[in-house]
Amino acid sequence: MNTVNTVALVTGGSRGIGAATALRLARDGMDVVITWTQDAGAAAEVVGKIEALGRRALAVRADAGSPEGPGAAVAETVRAFGRLDVVVNNAGVGVLGPLESLTPTDVDKVLDVNVRGCFLTSQAAAGRMGRGGRIITIGSCMTERVPGPGGTLYTMSKASLTGLNKALARELGERGITANLVHPGPVDTDMNPADGPYAGPQAALTALGRFGAPDEVASMVSFLAGPDAAYVTGGEFSVDGGHAA
Repeated sequence: MNTVNTVALVTGGSRGIGAATALRLARDGMDVVITWTQDAGAAAEVVGKIEALGRRALAVRADAGSPEGPGAAVAETVRAFGRLDVVVNNAGVGVLGPLESLTPTDVDKVLDVNVRGCFLTSQAAAGRMGRGGRIITIGSCMTERVPGPGGTLYTMSKASLTGLNKALARELGERGITANLVHPGPVDTDMNPADGPYAGPQAALTALGRFGAPDEVASMVSFLAGPDAAYVTGGEFSVDGGHAA
């Protein structure tokens, strides 16, 4: 797959890892659509940066946790740019806390976005992709090592993506579409800043002793989305500073 004239959709692409990924794919030569739900200004800023790189860009308001949002985002991408080659399932939410404190509403919220959203986006995208298509899903280092209590619901939701990823690879492989999973470790974003109150203990859990940068995760996504990863599918790739070591 040549990245020139390639169209990518990055869910939750207005900030953090999603924004870094959208910009990296644009630098790779792709036109990029991002989805957002809350901050129109942040989404517009990402679009402006992509266009400044000479690529086409579009921000679509679509909730990955709704039954209609994922399909609508895929349909709008194809309507606007005529094709879809790469999907990055990045949108995610987390509800942390003691097991007994979690409510059915919390469970629905997390599973709707982190699991159903990834499934529905992948399902809709697969119907639009040709040979060489890429489905890349953002998981979590907590699926490989849970360092303490409070993460049961979030970890369950992200661990389910391992099964989804392997099944997608098998189902779509004969069509030349690959599926891979990226597990970030502690990453410096506005949701989990490297100077936040819980940053020290998180950094200490990594072998490198530091937070990662969103661009470091985006670099792995770039590889998996590009021509050098044509024979890579069904895999899981940690960008976690040795969190699982």
